[in-house]
Amino acid sequence: MESSLAFPLLIALIAIALIFDFINGMHDAANSIATIVSTRVLRPLYAVVWAAFFNFIAFLVFGLSVANTVGTGIVSAEIVDTAVIFASLVGAISWNLITWYYGIPSSSSHALIGGLVGAGLAKAGVSSIVWGGLGKTSAAIVLSPLTGFALALLLSLVVSWIFVRRTPYGVDLTFRTGQFISASLYSLGHGGNDAQKTMGIIAVLLYSQGHLGSEFYVPFWVVIACQAGMGLGTLAGGWRIVKTMGSQITRLTPVQGFCAETGGAITLFVATGLGIPVSTTHTITGAIIGVGAAKKVSGVRWGVAHGIVMAWVITIPCAAAISAISYWLVRMFG
Repeated sequence: MESSLAFPLLIALIAIALIFDFINGMHDAANSIATIVSTRVLRPLYAVVWAAFFNFIAFLVFGLSVANTVGTGIVSAEIVDTAVIFASLVGAISWNLITWYYGIPSSSSHALIGGLVGAGLAKAGVSSIVWGGLGKTSAAIVLSPLTGFALALLLSLVVSWIFVRRTPYGVDLTFRTGQFISASLYSLGHGGNDAQKTMGIIAVLLYSQGHLGSEFYVPFWVVIACQAGMGLGTLAGGWRIVKTMGSQITRLTPVQGFCAETGGAITLFVATGLGIPVSTTHTITGAIIGVGAAKKVSGVRWGVAHGIVMAWVITIPCAAAISAISYWLVRMFG
């Protein structure tokens, strides 16, 4: 009887993981399109279609090193079972929906990391944590927004110097076109980093159930399913967060939007190449603050930025707490 239940349960958990992937795309749609929408280069509907396309094709550009980190580099693959995966996803999805409802641009990535940590701790204690992988991910919480900030600030200064003799209208026209390129690159980086986190979850679930043999890898059908889920979620959009990212932190011009997206894209490309699961939300927020500060420090609404940073700090522990409680409930009533 137990074996007859195993396959339907596996399918159900994969479906829940893909639901998380969809919500991740919806929650993080703002990361890809907030700047291009707020500068009125593209209407929201066209922007999400544009972002969804590049989110989907990201697997053609990047390897799967981030998926491997999430699958085996946060908690030990040996302690993973269906209860751990279920609790991890409940923690991540719950926190995503809470922050989406209140329009808080928190990190779907770190909600998932927190979910894994909470379920791992609930099952096997601190010995379940792969401290090297968790440490690398935790360091990226600080480094990715700082890198996005620095690159966007530097790009803003360089572009201002290069185009100092151009008329404001000419600069605006140039960077309205440029934003199509920068938004595409950022969407590629977003799809390449974020979709791989769900790939890692599904792959480690399949591995724990003996469906991958003795060696961990990510099947191609998992890659396609996760990229499609991310793209469809982006199509659904996250309009509450678009408003926060696109206008409440600082007012953006096309040249600022270009610099923010390009700085963020460079950060994501490097992190994905190194196999580091970073937060696309943290990265683009840092970049937007960077372009705002390049214009003038008072151009950034630091109160809004402070609230966003506080959300970053509490994401992993909150998602971990929800996940741990979910694991204990599953074990108690399952």
